[in-house]
Amino acid sequence: MAPADIKAWKVRGEKVKGFRSFILRGNVVDLAVGIVIGAAFTAVVNGFVGAFLTPLVGLATGATGDMSRKTFTVGSTEFPYGAFINAAISFLLLAGALYFLVVLPINNLHERLAPHHDVQAPKRDCPECLSPVPAQARRCASCTIPLPAVPAPAEEVTQRAG
Repeated sequence: MAPADIKAWKVRGEKVKGFRSFILRGNVVDLAVGIVIGAAFTAVVNGFVGAFLTPLVGLATGATGDMSRKTFTVGSTEFPYGAFINAAISFLLLAGALYFLVVLPINNLHERLAPHHDVQAPKRDCPECLSPVPAQARRCASCTIPLPAVPAPAEEVTQRAG
């Protein structure tokens, strides 16, 4: 083999190693598992909607039989509105299930484990542009003028002296 061929094989090998490490990284594998589970869950929801909810919607609207096969005709074109209703119900059920079974519990767990406490620094108004700035700031972030120094509270002065 010529040296150029060996170098080309090494470059390809490095690219394959990089691709392998990318694929085996945790977030890519987790994403792939999530997509597969989501597809399976979608099939279950669609089956539930088709078997139970679509006939119930048909009964509630006075239609008999399978609501997903209902159509209306304009001119010579058929519009399958029943299939749209079926898909809309599937979407709403899937979105609701994901929100109530995944998003809310994860948000509650996140809040319980790492509560977000937004600590606000004391603020004062910039004398030039009147925008709020932290009390200890030396320059306004909005108009960039130097700010006058704030005298320390009396408590801090006595603590430093003593």
